[in-house]
Amino acid sequence: MANTTTVIERPQAGFNWGRLFTGLLLALIIFVTLFPFWWVIRTGLTNSRLVFTDTSSLLPVGATLDNFMRVLGLVDTETAVAAGGSGQSINFFLFLRNSIIVSTIIAVVQVFFSSSAAYAFARLKFPFRDQLFFLYISALMVPAIVTLIPNFILMRQLEWLNTFAGVVAPYVLMTPFAVFFLRQFYLGVNREIEEAAKIDGANIFSIYWRVILPISRPPLITLGIITFIQSWNEYLWPLIVGKDEGVRVLTVALGVFRSQTPQGAPDWSGLMAGTTLAIIPTLILFFILGRRVLDSIQFTGFK
Repeated sequence: MANTTTVIERPQAGFNWGRLFTGLLLALIIFVTLFPFWWVIRTGLTNSRLVFTDTSSLLPVGATLDNFMRVLGLVDTETAVAAGGSGQSINFFLFLRNSIIVSTIIAVVQVFFSSSAAYAFARLKFPFRDQLFFLYISALMVPAIVTLIPNFILMRQLEWLNTFAGVVAPYVLMTPFAVFFLRQFYLGVNREIEEAAKIDGANIFSIYWRVILPISRPPLITLGIITFIQSWNEYLWPLIVGKDEGVRVLTVALGVFRSQTPQGAPDWSGLMAGTTLAIIPTLILFFILGRRVLDSIQFTGFK
């Protein structure tokens, strides 16, 4: 009897329309997200006299670096006006320094105190702990504008107007989001690690400082980056409290630059050039520490 071999033909895989749709959707989301940033850069590179001539062009019209040089104060007023600019400039490096000081102080101090409070709510037992935590988290529902006037009155009574202390005071200790974010992480940390430290004779502060903080590095860095960027972009409070140039941050300086245009219409090319320069520090920070943020999203603590 002849052997017969049965050949089973596998059905050829059809075109994956779902993957195509997902790729197109992601491309659309990326485009919608990044296009405003490109338009800011494009306007900053456009010649000031030609900014309204070809608004449909995706490329800079009459591309030039004069706007960036003018914002940095590297061009004299006569040359800037001749190029079509407003002639105004920004003491960019002074305001950059102020923004770095304010954002760094807020990020570092807030992360430390928020982590301390979060650890207390997660591990320590004291009367009405859960009720106090619920009351504290309820502050997330209170709009920041509600506390604006009381905070301003307090800063004036403390004589902290036009000082770094007044600019950072409302944000420097802790925020409900930061405490909630870190508390959720601490609840996932294995208690056996702390029990082992107690057996070795460590007290509560030693456990927190020597055990909890080292293993909390990923979420702490994530919270620090979020806090730094949020503080960097803050505008209303620094505008009210820090009007003096010695403490004026970059966002407020850009607003002042926009209002100083003698022709009446904003100097859009110069303003977008300054905005581009203001974005660069936060991008550098994210590129350096962005990988740690992704790692912390996957990091849920020791089990």
